[in-house]
Amino acid sequence: MFQRFRRTRLNKHLRALVRETNVSVNDFIYPLFIREGKGIKTEVSSMPGVFQMSIDEILKECEELKKLGIFSILLFGIPEVKDSIGSDSLCEYGIITSSIRTIKKAHPDMFIVTDLCFCEYTDHGHCGIIDEVNKTVDNDATLQISKQQALIHAKAGVDMIAPSGMMDGIIETLREALDAEGFENLPIMAYSTKFSSGYYGPFRDVAESSPSFGDRTSYQMDPANRREAIAESLSDEAQGADILMVKPALAYLDIVREIKDASSLPMAVYNVSGEYAMLKFAGMNNLIDYDRVVMETMISFKRAGADIIISYHAKEVAKLLQV
Repeated sequence: MFQRFRRTRLNKHLRALVRETNVSVNDFIYPLFIREGKGIKTEVSSMPGVFQMSIDEILKECEELKKLGIFSILLFGIPEVKDSIGSDSLCEYGIITSSIRTIKKAHPDMFIVTDLCFCEYTDHGHCGIIDEVNKTVDNDATLQISKQQALIHAKAGVDMIAPSGMMDGIIETLREALDAEGFENLPIMAYSTKFSSGYYGPFRDVAESSPSFGDRTSYQMDPANRREAIAESLSDEAQGADILMVKPALAYLDIVREIKDASSLPMAVYNVSGEYAMLKFAGMNNLIDYDRVVMETMISFKRAGADIIISYHAKEVAKLLQV
């Protein structure tokens, strides 16, 4: 009678050979938060180990990342001055465009992804131009300035853009604008299924992007809607997205799997600030075996179908993989 191997017969080498899911340092994109100034490296109290940094400190951070084998970063800008339309994000010499050029000059081997949105740049904290009558984001007006933002990033030398504002038609709008200006090969990583989630709280501390009124439920996904979530991602694929994303990750692994099965595109997950903070504070209070739970969480993302993991844990995971 056929009998499967008992677990006790699998030594560590054989376990590695037959393991179904593996995590690699090459899976990760590491988020970085850049602000004006020099010599700035300010830890965020709600996200231990995560910092707002000036560009000189970002360059040092890139050196550390490369030593760990991490060559992909996602940039968020925190401008000195914010206004109603996020003018700094539309400026050829704004915080993000200047940072792209500086990083590329010092670290040409870094793969730079930029967050394409307005919440970090507006004085109201929403993701675009406000319709003053309805007090929500004007979708079509925001599409127009999103095109400007994308072209400015492209001309600065970015390697990939990631529009996070969840405007209807954003992928098609950006693809057409980029193609028309000769950037046909610049990939778009779509925030294709971004939920209106309570897990984003600490991010709004580090990015200084909390809405000054209302919330973002009118342009982000209802966490209860599975079918709509899948449809949104497939719509972005049809519009020309190169990579699909689910955000947050941990509470939505069922959605990750269903989209992965329905689409041929690579799948990214954003392991968001609230997920990171929960593990961090649980570990700091000796409630969990922190390293073990971090790795278990990363495996769960890969097992669900993620090809790319955007995570504040990336440096920690890289160090654990070296052991």
